[in-house]
Amino acid sequence: MYTLESRVRYSECDKTGKLSLVGAMNYLQDCSSFHSEHIGRGFETLAQEHLAWVLASWQIEVARMPHFNEKITVGTWAYELGGLSASRCFVILDEKGAAVVRADSTWYMVDTKAGKAIRVPESEAAYISDTPRLDMPPMPRHIPATGTPTEAPSITVSQQHLDTNKHVNNAQYVMMAIDALSALGYPFALHRIIVQYRRQAHLDDVIFPQVYQDEAGITVSLDSPEHKAYAIVRLEK
Repeated sequence: MYTLESRVRYSECDKTGKLSLVGAMNYLQDCSSFHSEHIGRGFETLAQEHLAWVLASWQIEVARMPHFNEKITVGTWAYELGGLSASRCFVILDEKGAAVVRADSTWYMVDTKAGKAIRVPESEAAYISDTPRLDMPPMPRHIPATGTPTEAPSITVSQQHLDTNKHVNNAQYVMMAIDALSALGYPFALHRIIVQYRRQAHLDDVIFPQVYQDEAGITVSLDSPEHKAYAIVRLEK
């Protein structure tokens, strides 16, 4: 397992003084990026080979969020690599070694010249760890979005939403979903979040959040003007 030591910064906290959900997701993404650099397969190296890892989906379970100034350890490891996808787990541990956040994720390797997913090349074998998958539910193939949705205010993609791939950063979609719920006055107590990424949104694209609620939680479909989802975010109590 590759690990990253840190301390929760004030700029990463929400209004309660605890690490925000997006802050936690950024830690997970940063840890995987540093892991790639550590084994010599960072994004600059991949860019020279016209390759890029793209996050397809993940599920995150939150036991509690660390508070401001708390020391944390972020860890990640790949437990499956082959075919057209790779699978990677994450943990955020507190000072006592307890897992306060756990996550599972699925990734695709993309040929950036051809613009399509390819088989994971043998060069990525260095990611594989002997650490087994976390004891979490299987990654769902479909996120429920049934009934009549409530539409939240639209969002125009700006520079602050973008990452080095020049499309909306993974965590930003979740921030958009949370902002949509806040705009509509939807309260939620987060235990589990599931995100599936369908299409890439770019600068000046307009996103229309569609909010569906059921007994177990809330689903936000972040749609294009053509009613095709860029990402679907599921928040469960």
